[in-house]
Amino acid sequence: MRRERNDAARPRPLATLVALILVLALAGCGTTVVSGTTIRIASSQLFSSANPKTSYGNSAANGTVSAATNSQFNYYDNTPRLVRDTSFGSYRVVSRDPLTVKYTIAPGVTWSDGVPVDAADMLLSWAANSGALNTKGFDDSSYLDRETGKYSRPFPPSVVHFDGFSGNGLQLVTKTPVIGDGGRSLTLSYDRFFVDWELVFGVGVPAHVVAGKALGIRDHDAAKRAMIAAIQTDDAPKLAKIARFWDTGFNFSAAKPDKDLLVGTGPYTVTDVVPGNHVTLTANPRYTGAHRPKVERVTIRYIADPLAAVEAFRRGEVDVVSPQPTEDVVKQLVSVDNATILSGFDGAYEHLDLQFDHGKNGTFANPEVRRAFLKTVPRQQILDSLVVPVQKDARLRSSQVFLPGSTGYQSAVKSNGSREYSRVDIAGAKAALAAAGVASPEVCVLFDPSNPRRVAEFGLIQKSAALAGFAVTDCSSTDWRELLGTPGAYDSSLYALRPSSLAVSAVAASFRSDSTIDNSNFYANRQVDGLIDSLDSTFDRTAQIAILHKIDSLVWADAYGVPLYQFPSVTAFDDRVTGIAPSPLAPNLLWNIWAWAPVKSAK
Repeated sequence: MRRERNDAARPRPLATLVALILVLALAGCGTTVVSGTTIRIASSQLFSSANPKTSYGNSAANGTVSAATNSQFNYYDNTPRLVRDTSFGSYRVVSRDPLTVKYTIAPGVTWSDGVPVDAADMLLSWAANSGALNTKGFDDSSYLDRETGKYSRPFPPSVVHFDGFSGNGLQLVTKTPVIGDGGRSLTLSYDRFFVDWELVFGVGVPAHVVAGKALGIRDHDAAKRAMIAAIQTDDAPKLAKIARFWDTGFNFSAAKPDKDLLVGTGPYTVTDVVPGNHVTLTANPRYTGAHRPKVERVTIRYIADPLAAVEAFRRGEVDVVSPQPTEDVVKQLVSVDNATILSGFDGAYEHLDLQFDHGKNGTFANPEVRRAFLKTVPRQQILDSLVVPVQKDARLRSSQVFLPGSTGYQSAVKSNGSREYSRVDIAGAKAALAAAGVASPEVCVLFDPSNPRRVAEFGLIQKSAALAGFAVTDCSSTDWRELLGTPGAYDSSLYALRPSSLAVSAVAASFRSDSTIDNSNFYANRQVDGLIDSLDSTFDRTAQIAILHKIDSLVWADAYGVPLYQFPSVTAFDDRVTGIAPSPLAPNLLWNIWAWAPVKSAK
């Protein structure tokens, strides 16, 4: 990583300098928070839901806020290395056959409203993200609003449908977990061994809030008991209400959200949300864990335009920015006085996906049309014109499953079929359309219209595809993230995927047919499903790589879409803060928010 610093001084208000030297001890925490201090961050995405595990809430912005305000049994640092947080809770393998894992909450851990964190919270997380209690055969697609990505009407009263992260491994826990240790532990038994078991389970939203709101019970303990009973007895009428609130109750509208929805377990808690503008995090006075904060408040301000974010940084309106880097963005950042700049490659990668089913025009149900379109995508031109000016050593990413530079990447690229799409082939595209008997197919592309680089990518794709007869139209929306997977909303999507773990089985999120995590294009291949299942129980790294090679080749053969490039990254912060060390994995910038510290001014 390149590190630059410009030491020219920038004046700060006297009140801020005075505040920096005042110290406030958090009650019972044994650490200090600098009273009156605020760090302001610019974010290109809106905080729209306090439940990032739903299809609607699954965004980088929501995940980032959740990570800063909620503790988990483990997390990735910026190495990246998996680290256990025993101050929150512990887990251990009780049995390997069948795989049985016991999770125990540490004594004294509470939500920010003072309610203890316990087995009820863990049991709700299992129910919501395993899919074990969902009504079999129910399809929620007809209930989605194609304009917003939210559910537009209630499900039938008898339907139980948790819109959780089923498909990431927790679906293998089909038996109801067992509560123990006076309500502080939960023991999960897997139907078969799962190699990434350590990465699939954690505490989500508070059970007392969900059950209380869904069932109309004011007493927190009574609400949790009612929820536990509903899960243990498979009480469909009550579970339907609980699932409905879990799915939609934490989504924000134009109004400020109910404060009950903002409780958390982490070093910070959400204390203010102005929809469409900013979210404020404040040091949690009830937090007793190992990640005790030093800054009193963190404000995350929404600024969609990268250049506008840089200008706000230049004017001292925000203290930390991590904009999508363009040539103009980098030039502007390096000219800012007293700024430290960190740059390199990010874990996220840009890619273009095609809708196999439920597309707006049904264009890509035909595999020949998919192949024809991918032959028109000017991947190298996109890289050379938009990324190389920022990152001179940038290269195309040509694997759907391997990270460039990782073991297996080079050998996969040689044999996975990506070479068919390594350059624009208009003649080949026309021939494929002719073979499919399709003329002038329409492709409406979903992307973020506030992102200059993505707008430029769309324009290059549109121009190139037109040469082969495709009519590429604009389905862009500022709500693009929430629209992913919405039937009838678009034909192709252009966005970035940011991995949150190094799980061997992570490919299941995008490519397993029943995944509700990142399979937004309705991709389904039984052979790929079978390979993913075998990968789940394979320990040997050589064998894992061989299976991943096969998956990579099959996905390319299906003309799933095309990866474009790894994201270049740039983070800038001013002289008021230390401790910033971005991670390549989500939640990226805020993974160690507790370690950020204000710099005390010299007298």
